Amino acid sequence: MTSTRATLLQVAERAGVSLASTSRALHGTGASPAMVERVRAAAAELGYSADAIGRSLRLKKTFQVAFAVADIGNPVYVEMMRAIHEVLEPHGYRVVVMTTGDTATSTTELVRSLNSGFVDGMIVSPLRTDDRLIREIQQAPVPVVVIGRALDDRGISSVSTDSAGGIGAAVAHLHAIGRRRVGFLNGPLDTTPGASRQRGFDAATETTAFERVDQEIAADFTVTAGLEAARTLLARQSLDALVAANDLLAIGAIRAVREKGLSVPGDVAITGMDDTELGRVFQPSLTSVSLGSTERGRAAARIMLQLADYPDHDAQQITVGPQLRVRESTGGAQ
Repeated sequence: MTSTRATLLQVAERAGVSLASTSRALHGTGASPAMVERVRAAAAELGYSADAIGRSLRLKKTFQVAFAVADIGNPVYVEMMRAIHEVLEPHGYRVVVMTTGDTATSTTELVRSLNSGFVDGMIVSPLRTDDRLIREIQQAPVPVVVIGRALDDRGISSVSTDSAGGIGAAVAHLHAIGRRRVGFLNGPLDTTPGASRQRGFDAATETTAFERVDQEIAADFTVTAGLEAARTLLARQSLDALVAANDLLAIGAIRAVREKGLSVPGDVAITGMDDTELGRVFQPSLTSVSLGSTERGRAAARIMLQLADYPDHDAQQITVGPQLRVRESTGGAQ
């Protein structure tokens, strides 16, 4: 039986370029945008698809990078995933999305599985970390980049943000618009985001005058947990402002406020964190602290590309600063 599958040579002839240039263009390595467009158009016209298995065997690479997170439904991780894909895809890499679970142990097991060689690297955003996980990352056979906790003192490449400072900006904003009875909805304190955002809230309220300060710890960082925690907090205290540790908690809080017959922001102003698309289109649109989810994803992917080519490169640490986005939930414009 004769195969009618188009070959790389036929694509090169149709595009009018060399075989080497065709390979570079299709794999996103060292080709100009014009060359890439020309070669891909020829490939599409001929119905060419790359022999991924053969390529992997020749180069001893899978051309896959894992993106591992605790909750693949969280909109923050969705934004990161899109950004990682945008950076890696032109270089011929696929992004494999995986769940770490919500414990450091489950994340450790996932990192240990890298020994099986199913990916060329991993970008991981662990909810919880411990010394065992850090050692496993240090000993991993392929590059690992951490989004979340800064690990510059452990020789691990990471992309972090100042979420404590971001909470401080939200508190300062609420004080500036005249709110004086503020509550805080946080997630579990044994998580990386929970611990850092608690530090930020404590520091901000210690240095800013409020008539009343209260807080409630939600079971996790979801809308349902935010609703339950806000109900508890509002039943205990009369507040005119709520700071939530992420947008999902803030959306739950808005529901709780409305259940009491109160308005947002008229009676209670609410801020979130992460500046997700969901928060931007919610009604009222959510004042939120952007932690640069897209920027962090892109930065992690760029580090991964460098480590994939130069595994012995020194660990890199990048920090993305927070930015407050004022919207309707605190009286700002849409």
